[in-house]
Amino acid sequence: MDRIKVERLAPEEAEKRGVGSWGVWEKEPSDFDWEYTSEEHCYIIEGKARISTADGDIDIEQGDYVVFPVGLKCRWNVEKSIKKYYEFR
Repeated sequence: MDRIKVERLAPEEAEKRGVGSWGVWEKEPSDFDWEYTSEEHCYIIEGKARISTADGDIDIEQGDYVVFPVGLKCRWNVEKSIKKYYEFR
């Protein structure tokens, strides 16, 4: 299985990629399990979360561009209310 990919992007670069036209998702601090049935691309607008997978933990926060692969099973720990632009591909 592919791994989560994280890239730091300046807001200007995110805008060039068109993330502002994507959907917006928000979540308060919480823990939950999730499985990706489609590849998700997202850009973190604010907040912080730890994503736990069989391969280990990954922290994501404001300014991160994240790609979650199809088939990924993980546990989200939203540490600080999170808001992100997202698009499934």
